[in-house]
Amino acid sequence: MTVQSKALLEDQDIPWEDLGKGIKRKIMAYNDGLMILKVGFEKGGKGDLHHHPHTQASYVSRGKFEVSIAKEKKVLSAGDVFFVNPNLVHGVVCLEEGELVDIFNPKREDFI
Repeated sequence: MTVQSKALLEDQDIPWEDLGKGIKRKIMAYNDGLMILKVGFEKGGKGDLHHHPHTQASYVSRGKFEVSIAKEKKVLSAGDVFFVNPNLVHGVVCLEEGELVDIFNPKREDFI
């Protein structure tokens, strides 16, 4: 099993990666089967519609997002969650500056 880091991590020790267009990402931890990361959005930032073979659970830690999954759209705010089964088309638009905590199974090799 691949392990990214130690078991106990402090947010301040992990740098943000600027993805451009008002979005930044911070990979918190992962092994072969699971990955957790934070994605920060400026107002108007977009996670364009896409799909992948991973199961994804996302927690809205702050802000407000219009979330699209398949043909369904809903505005979610801090404390809300969305769940994406493998290969479903999904994306977000940030309506108020915010942050998502994303969990993937298995890990996103393309993020490493």
